[in-house]
Amino acid sequence: MLDVSGIKVIEHDILIVGAGGAGLSAAIEASGMGMSTGIVMKSLLGKAHTVMAEGGIAAALANVDERDHWKIHFRDTMRGGKFLNVWRMAELHAKIAPERVRLLEEWGAVFDRTQKGLINQRNFGGHRYPRLAHVGDRTGLEMIRTLQDHGIHQGIETYMECTALDLLKNEKGEVSGLVCMWRETGTFIIFKAKAVILATGGGGRGWEITSNSWEYTGDGYALAYEAGAELMDMEFTQFHPTGMVWPPSVKGTLVTESVRGEGGLLLNSKGERFMFNYIPERFRSETADTVEEAARWLAGEPGARRPPELLTRDVVARAINAEVKAGRGSKHGGAYLNIATQRSAEDIKKKLPSMYHQFKVLAELDITKEPMEVGPTCHYFMGGIRVDADTTMSSVPGLFACGECAAGMHGANRLGGNSLSDLLVFGYLSGKNASVYAGKIAQPPDVDQDQIRSIVKNATDILNRESGENPYLLHEELEKICSRM
Repeated sequence: MLDVSGIKVIEHDILIVGAGGAGLSAAIEASGMGMSTGIVMKSLLGKAHTVMAEGGIAAALANVDERDHWKIHFRDTMRGGKFLNVWRMAELHAKIAPERVRLLEEWGAVFDRTQKGLINQRNFGGHRYPRLAHVGDRTGLEMIRTLQDHGIHQGIETYMECTALDLLKNEKGEVSGLVCMWRETGTFIIFKAKAVILATGGGGRGWEITSNSWEYTGDGYALAYEAGAELMDMEFTQFHPTGMVWPPSVKGTLVTESVRGEGGLLLNSKGERFMFNYIPERFRSETADTVEEAARWLAGEPGARRPPELLTRDVVARAINAEVKAGRGSKHGGAYLNIATQRSAEDIKKKLPSMYHQFKVLAELDITKEPMEVGPTCHYFMGGIRVDADTTMSSVPGLFACGECAAGMHGANRLGGNSLSDLLVFGYLSGKNASVYAGKIAQPPDVDQDQIRSIVKNATDILNRESGENPYLLHEELEKICSRM
């Protein structure tokens, strides 16, 4: 029988898997409520995929347009998600987001400012009013830095380069802990916990062309499913319309929606603004159908309708794909995104510094003078672990989920900017409700030695076999299959 008696055991009230915006928000709240809190991450602290969310945090602060309100944000979210959202999650998100953004500011986030000194907000696809609080085009990075700096002063324990293998449950079916593996040494470690929060992100590495980093392998979905939790809407996968198309080494790398929010134009190989041909009927009342009106909107004229480049991501991605299939795509199979004719070089470098640097270094292209080549790239999972809207707990007692690995908030299509506010809102709710749950448990739950043996055996069996499938080749085949669908 496999001996697991020598594996180190660490106890926490709350254990969080994933150290992105959702995980850090949950950890700050749980630790602030007096819970012993630990965060397990398979990468390094501060390296979370949250930094890829560049455009801003969607919240109805009404700093730029006083007509904005949480009810309009709620409406936009529901309509963008094809009304397949869990409405209560969308409601809580729209209501709570403004106060979480202001709290982030109190913790030290340095937002761009309006002339009156308020947090500035920009336009984004699918949002009725300028709603995205931003820090240039590096908002996710600023958010991670702020949460990290605030959290480390609360005594949160971090376990870096530590991969979660499987959850442990007691005889009542409640979560009791987690078995992990140190990536550097391959040794195992056992965590005992009264509650576990999954904040593991999505699974975009299943696609050949993706904006997602190497960590995004769907671990949270597997952990929850194997523990008996319900998954929902797993077919709801979002393709961001603007990923880099050239050169091949960086194909799929995200080009923030902020470029279009600042007035960037989408053009086909004939130089036509093709988005005017793809306006869905449901958006016609608020979308400019002429170049002249779109220009008036960009100039800030009251009552002008927003350009079609700012339609929802699913609409724009399908439009680019249609143009490519019709033979009107860019040189390397995408569309052209031009900000150079809309903004001055100084303005571009100030408002889109990351994009300027990204294209200059990776594609040897100056976006202040030339158009970018962009195309759809796998970006986000709207589906995931089914959770209770108010508590964020899954169908497994003691197992909570927040952020991209939790389903329901975004419906069939996420609006840009709603991801970062989602992390703030539901990370906070997860930390709060997991702490309430854990507070009712007097003693740390026991862990089942047989479960631990089984988990360790499953992790090591692949190293001891002499035949079988090559997992790397299987991954390549999965990428090809997903990309054909």
